[in-house]
Amino acid sequence: MDFQAILDRYYPEEGDLRRILMTHSRSVADKALDIARRKGELNLDLQFIEEGAMLHDIGVFRCNAPDIFCFGTKPYICHGSIGAEILRNEGFERHALVCERHTGTGLSLDYIIGNNLPIPHRDLRPVSMEEQLICYADKFFSKTRLDREKTPEQALASVSKWGEDCASKFREWAELFDGIRL
Repeated sequence: MDFQAILDRYYPEEGDLRRILMTHSRSVADKALDIARRKGELNLDLQFIEEGAMLHDIGVFRCNAPDIFCFGTKPYICHGSIGAEILRNEGFERHALVCERHTGTGLSLDYIIGNNLPIPHRDLRPVSMEEQLICYADKFFSKTRLDREKTPEQALASVSKWGEDCASKFREWAELFDGIRL
């Protein structure tokens, strides 16, 4: 897979949105790869981690998020599902799963239905260790503050808005991937 060719196809023009997407995705990929290399005993697929991290937000351009130069029509919560559709159409099911499962620490079917979210009504929590790692790394980087990495405590506070299940999962990942107890 050539993730750069896919990104170039959907983000062909230089500009603020492409710069934001590329900077954010590269930060997520670098953090995930660093953790994967340090946690060699997990035998993670480094190539897939880089590809998945670089593509996890590919659907943002179809969303309405003007603060990051996205002028589409869909609510931002839909960007993972949109990205999954794009990557499925490209023939990359495994990568599509990263897209649709990275919001918060993943969203349960009960959470999706209970909050009437306009995304597929199925469990959207990361399953593979690679999906979990990419999701974890993503929580440290905002698309509005590209120049800084959140502390683990800041990342935890950010995911807590999705509920205690997400906060608990983040704490579990912090211990697994970084040896941190929050």
